[in-house]
Amino acid sequence: MTSKRIVLHFPHRLVDQPIVYKLVKDFDLNFNILKAYVTPQEEGLMVLELSGSDENFKRGISYLESSGVRIQPLSEDIVRRDEKCTHCGVCVPICPVNAFTIDPATRKVLFHEDKCIACELCIKICPTHAMEVHF
Repeated sequence: MTSKRIVLHFPHRLVDQPIVYKLVKDFDLNFNILKAYVTPQEEGLMVLELSGSDENFKRGISYLESSGVRIQPLSEDIVRRDEKCTHCGVCVPICPVNAFTIDPATRKVLFHEDKCIACELCIKICPTHAMEVHF
């Protein structure tokens, strides 16, 4: 069984196509949409957790790639610029999935990329603009 959080980038020609529906119907994959920006005539972006048997997962990913969907791991979507971070802690209580914690020994804010769902709340609230989105 494979389960991964991924970011899908759709070219504008695919925005109105039933891409996720086909992942369910044709490849027996389960999904949970974490975030989506889909606008006609523009590139679409969808963050989702995708799971299923190893074979079906590979076949589903191949289908996406052959359709022209660009795929990246979720962890590459939100990054922290450590040189900008002052460890003020403003991001810690705002994160809905606890991707930020404070190290009790150093009092520094730790960013756990594997927990991040790319909701972008930290980007909006960070006073030093240390959090960034990378598409």
